[in-house]
Amino acid sequence: MPRIATYNVEWFNALFDDDGLLLEDHAWSARQDVKRGDQLAALGIVFTALDADAVMVIEAPDDNRRRSTVRALETFAHAYGLRARKALLGFRNDTQQEIALLYNPDVFTARHDPKGDETGKKGARNAPRFDGVFRFDVNIDASPELISFSKPPLEALLTLNETGAQVRLIGVHMKSKAPIGAKTDDEVMRLAIQNRQKQLAQCVWLRQRVEQHLEAGEPLIVLGDFNDGPGLDEYEKLFGRSGLEIVLGEDGGKRLFDPHARMALGQRVGAMPATARFYIHTEKRYLQALLDYVMLSDELRRKAEPRWRIWHPFDDPSCYGRPELREALLTASDHFPVSVDLDLAFLQPV
Repeated sequence: MPRIATYNVEWFNALFDDDGLLLEDHAWSARQDVKRGDQLAALGIVFTALDADAVMVIEAPDDNRRRSTVRALETFAHAYGLRARKALLGFRNDTQQEIALLYNPDVFTARHDPKGDETGKKGARNAPRFDGVFRFDVNIDASPELISFSKPPLEALLTLNETGAQVRLIGVHMKSKAPIGAKTDDEVMRLAIQNRQKQLAQCVWLRQRVEQHLEAGEPLIVLGDFNDGPGLDEYEKLFGRSGLEIVLGEDGGKRLFDPHARMALGQRVGAMPATARFYIHTEKRYLQALLDYVMLSDELRRKAEPRWRIWHPFDDPSCYGRPELREALLTASDHFPVSVDLDLAFLQPV
């Protein structure tokens, strides 16, 4: 059964030089109190244990005129002997945090397959290409705003080598809702609301693309870091729903499914799954959050016998029971991988 995963690697870019070589030294990484060599070693342990056939890498190394995401990731995969050793990049961005796919060429071939029409600066209303501009009235004032992605989602088409069947992946890293730059309480509120509106519009845009694939009956996996979920901030009540709910789909329509999202949406109190762990300096404690998801279309959910797993160092008994892996998960990133095992034998070749 192929294993497909998503993993947000905090500042992966800082672990490579401009030639894509590993910086396996004792200099500080971009992670708090972690050396570059230690973070790389920890990532090697985590990726090896994950042993996935396809990993959507969130915050992948930068791609620009001097640096190559593909070269860096393939160098990393070769250094640690990973089966997922080929890399695929979609639209590059300007944040030094790309979205890329590491995949096992013995199981899949993969290509970037963006959908939607290209747009000019005026944008379009109906699911334009993800590197374009989306016209959407976030304020309900009859004057559509122009929405763009700082990190355009990666649309990957996977073809199974054995059967020729295909599965579509959309890798996502939604913009954070943090009110960066605000100095007063009023500015914090204004920026937080603006960021929330933009993120919800991006989720509407993504949902439009999802619906196109679902209506076409295509096997679809949407995965990545949504920086969003039920109950994460007080502004959810203002807008009535989270971006996550928009992407999953409304009642009565074709929906995506993730068991951890369902659990979180189904209860507001009690134990919740978590995929990320952040240290709050002002409060001197850790905050856990559910931010990362692997969502399946209905056919995959019903026929592929999916088995989801959050590789949490404390909540997953297998991870906790292996001290080397437990410590590596804590050192490697502030997020933990989420994987799903799928039996894709039922899929018919295209």
